[in-house]
Formats: sequence, structure tokens, C-alpha cells
Amino acid sequence: MKMNTTLTEGEVMKAAYTRRDFFKTVGVGSLSVATPAFSASTKPHIVVVGGGFSGATCAKYLKLWGGSSIEVTVIEPNSSYVSPVLSNLVLNGQRTISALTFDYASHASNYQVTMLHQSVMHIDKTGKMLTLGNGQQVSYDKLVLAPGIDFVTPNPYDFDKVPHAWIAGEQTTILKRKLDSMVDGDTFVMTVPAAPYRCPPGPYERACVVADYLKNTKGFTNSSIIVLDANSTFTVEAATFGAKFNSYGIDYRTDCVVTHVDDATSTVRFRQNGSTDSISATVLNVIPNQKAAKLIFDAGLNDGNWAPVNLLSYESTLTRDIFIIGDSHASGQPKAGHIGNGEAKICADAILRQLSNIALYPSPKTNSACYSPVSSTEASWLAAVFKYEGGQMVLAKVDSGAPSARNYQNMFNWSGNLFDDTFS
Repeated sequence: MKMNTTLTEGEVMKAAYTRRDFFKTVGVGSLSVATPAFSASTKPHIVVVGGGFSGATCAKYLKLWGGSSIEVTVIEPNSSYVSPVLSNLVLNGQRTISALTFDYASHASNYQVTMLHQSVMHIDKTGKMLTLGNGQQVSYDKLVLAPGIDFVTPNPYDFDKVPHAWIAGEQTTILKRKLDSMVDGDTFVMTVPAAPYRCPPGPYERACVVADYLKNTKGFTNSSIIVLDANSTFTVEAATFGAKFNSYGIDYRTDCVVTHVDDATSTVRFRQNGSTDSISATVLNVIPNQKAAKLIFDAGLNDGNWAPVNLLSYESTLTRDIFIIGDSHASGQPKAGHIGNGEAKICADAILRQLSNIALYPSPKTNSACYSPVSSTEASWLAAVFKYEGGQMVLAKVDSGAPSARNYQNMFNWSGNLFDDTFS
């Protein structure tokens, strides 16, 4: 990908879009007075469904910027969130699940966000009412959906036997246990889904981390590592990952479309260029193709596999007052935690503008920084800035850095900033 502009590492650590843009437009000079003008008896109720990077960030910034003039409720079935960012490092023992687990104490105590740990069973779009798993009904004025992804599998099979480890937590732990039980001579097979898919965790970085772990930590010399990619080439950092795959001796095969998974024998069947083949593995890590979360489909907010949105606000183009951020919408941007954090801020700003009858900010930007560990000591770096143009978010700047120990350390600074901005 050739671009005429580059980013410094410092630039990607900054938020691509801030509330300062809002204040420039409306002429408010101080954050402390920049709250929408609503009477206390008619406070708008904004409900956010999903407590990941997008949902948690949106709820936090709605209250930071909207203050006591609005009520914000987050509906999230889990009491804590396990970050997919850095989760591949659990596989080689560099990080633990507990170190990547975050709760919502700050949302409740610092920002007065109401937390409901329930699942949403139904959305009444006309009556603006949610029905929860416990039968409770919650009304909303504005609804933000950040439910993540769902999987498209070629056939039903047991994820506990053939883990995807693409939603961090127990799945990551299952794959870690399977890797730890391998002995020299065993085979690890991983599949890469067709783009677009959630990343991180990145599939190519996972292959490198696993290869490094098996070869350099466990000392294996006879084990095979096979990657079956549904895409025609590496979807990101082709030169970097191509070189690392070669150095690790990874058997990389492109245009491999998974057609069947046998969880009893850890066998994957796939089609490649018109021919059908199959491979059995000691450890089989199938990462399925992906689509918007079930809640999006149930509510009729999808067009194909993803939800269409107005990228100035992330409001659904199918239903007013419903906003979709993060992995479930169609935008051309990466489905990543960092960019979801940026989308959340744009969405929060847009909602407050709508409630105050102020025009939407006309030129939002998002950025996506990605540090990819390729071993236990080195990581590469890729960053891109997207800007709104002609109804789309188009790539404006891009830069990258080769694997290095410095990038490996910077990866933890970047992720720490992201964790703090989302959950603290």
C-alpha cells in the first residue's frame, strides 16, 4: 500500500478525534460547561448495549461530555471484559487472562453510568423498548449497539474441542492448554477467515507467536505449523509476516476455504482452487468467518452480514435513534479495539449534538494502531488514519515499523493507554 504521508509513533498514540472539535464548532470554551441543555425532569436516556472497547468508551464519554444532563445505562451480560488486544500473548505465557480482564467499577463510581448485567432479548424499535433476559424492560431515547461479532461456521462443531480463541477468555485458555500439551512431532493447524474479520487478536501474529513458542520455548524441532488462509494473500503486513513465516518454517497456504470441521478427529476439510483436501492436527485452531452479532440480525438492522450506518454519527441507516459501533457495522475500517474506541467518541459526540439540535461534526477521523507480536521479544507496528470523505471513511495516512524489541515495549505503552481510556 503506497501512501504519500506517514505517521509518527506519537501521532498514533493520540486520539484521532476529540471533543475539542465539537467545542470549536459550537463556540464553547470550557469542558466544564459543555453539557447539553435539558431540564432535569426530561433527561434523555441513552442505553449502550455491549461493554467492550466501543461500548465502554461510548458510555464513559457520553457522561464525560454530557454530564448530569443525560442518563446512561450499559447493558452487558458479563461483569468484566477480557481484552482481545494482547490475548495472543497468553498463548506463549507472556500475559495472563487476569492481566487482560477489566471491570466496570469506574463507569459506575466515576461517571455515574448505570450497569445492568443482563442480555438483551428483544428490541422494540417503534416503542423504543428493550426486553432483557430477566424480563425487565428498559426504555431508551437513543440506543447504542456495540455487541461485537458472531461466527459463520461451515457446520456445527464443538468450540471447546476446536477452539477459535477469537473471543478472549475461556477460549484463549482452552487453546493455551492444548498448546502446552503438545509434544515434539505434533502438528498445529490454524485457519484464517475471509476478510473482514475482527483483529486483534491477529491471525498472522498468532501463527508467529505459536511458532516461536513451540520452536524456541518448548524446543521442538519436528513439529509442523500449517496456516490455511481463506484470503489470496496476507491481509496486512505481507512483507513482515511473509519473512517471519519463512524464518519459522510455517507452511502457509492461500485460498483455502474451510468446508467442514470434524471436532472428534481434529480434522479440517477445505477447498483450494477447485480441489478438496483435508488435514488432521494435534491442535486445530479454526477461526471462523465472521458477521454482525445476532442481536443486529434479530433487530433487522443488517444488510447482508453487516449493519449499514451513517459514518458521521454511526447511526443506523435503517432505523433512527439506533447507533451501531465497533465490529458489527459496515464501514471499510478495521474491526479493531483501537478504532472502535475512536468510533465510540464520534458516536457520543453525534448523539449529544442531535440532542442539542446541533449539526454533526462534518469531518471526523479515526485511527488504528496495531502492534503485532511476532515472538516473545519483538513486535511489528502498523498504523492508519481514516477520514470522512464522500460518505465513506477513506484511508488518509499509513505507516509501519519492522519487528523490533522497541516496538515490543511500545506495544504495552499503547495498549495500556487504550485500556485506561476505555475502562478507567
